[in-house]
Amino acid sequence: MTSGSPVVQLLDGLLVVTGEVNTDTVVGLRKQGEKLIRLASADLVVDLDGLVTAHSAVLSMLLCWQRLAHQAGVALSFRGVSGRLASLAALSNLDDQLEGFGPEAVHPAH
Repeated sequence: MTSGSPVVQLLDGLLVVTGEVNTDTVVGLRKQGEKLIRLASADLVVDLDGLVTAHSAVLSMLLCWQRLAHQAGVALSFRGVSGRLASLAALSNLDDQLEGFGPEAVHPAH
């Protein structure tokens, strides 16, 4: 899935996020991710390669997931970060708080 309703799935230690996230869909997606994080028994990587949008709501959701993972003793890192989402994180001074959002990790095709 590359567009439409957003989905998060747990696949072999990856939280794979796909679809288009906006203010109407972010709460449901956040709750889906939180359920999966609670099930994790090891560190997780959040794969954002299938994410269609770069929105401040996405950053908020990722921070919520990161906080929950930290409370559960699970490390969360990110991959497949689009240039637009990384720029938004940098403008918000969040790029240092989200592992995988640094300039060396940004997905150039997004």
